[in-house]
Amino acid sequence: MNPAGALALKLVLTPVLVGAASLAGRRWGPAVGGWLIGIPFTSAPVAFFLALDPGPRFAQEAALGIMTGAISQAGFCLSYAWVAQRLGWAGSLLAASAAFAVATLLLAMLVLPALASFVVIIVVIVVTLFLMPARSTRPAGRIDFPRWDLPARMVVATTFVVVLTSAAPLLGPRLAGLLAPFPLYGSVLAAFAHRVEGRDPAVGVVRGLLLGLFAFASFFLALALLLPAGIGVAFAIAIVATFAVQAAALVAGRRFGLA
Repeated sequence: MNPAGALALKLVLTPVLVGAASLAGRRWGPAVGGWLIGIPFTSAPVAFFLALDPGPRFAQEAALGIMTGAISQAGFCLSYAWVAQRLGWAGSLLAASAAFAVATLLLAMLVLPALASFVVIIVVIVVTLFLMPARSTRPAGRIDFPRWDLPARMVVATTFVVVLTSAAPLLGPRLAGLLAPFPLYGSVLAAFAHRVEGRDPAVGVVRGLLLGLFAFASFFLALALLLPAGIGVAFAIAIVATFAVQAAALVAGRRFGLA
């Protein structure tokens, strides 16, 4: 695909995906919105465009980095949830972003095979779920979103995808992959819920995001293993795996009181 065509695809695909996820999250509440963003709406387009250019081998290594970044996301969620017990949305978001950055720096120095990384990630997610603050029993209210909210999310997410995919050849596949999973959409959801309704809906968002990381990791494991077989095959299997694991995670989370 030529550069102009790739850019056009980024400018269309990313806002459509993020917009659809935003509307679904509004319909079923902040916790479900957090769970929905376990579907990699921003990092999947990053991986797809990297597979087109620079190519599948580069994207395969980046996919391993993105998958590993689920650990950084878990650190983000845990930090936000606990800091939110004392501070507002700005302090919570700053602490969570710092946790993500520290974890990313550490992970950049550690490279494991795809399957070994996946096992470590699953263990980290499970442990983090049990370290989260106790769930609130208070009923959640309804958020009235301003008109600018949805367009702003779409613009920010699209800018992120365009900038990261453009900078990827300079950053290298590992670092580009580790940066791609920053929970940009989750940050917007959590911060807005925190500002409007308080800490409990915000913690619900990051708890849902954490539960969605099982599907997130499964998506990029499939890419890391299958991209050499072809871009279409790899992404098709990754998408099927994502929705299957996402559904199973929601059922298990509700059964064990984690969602």
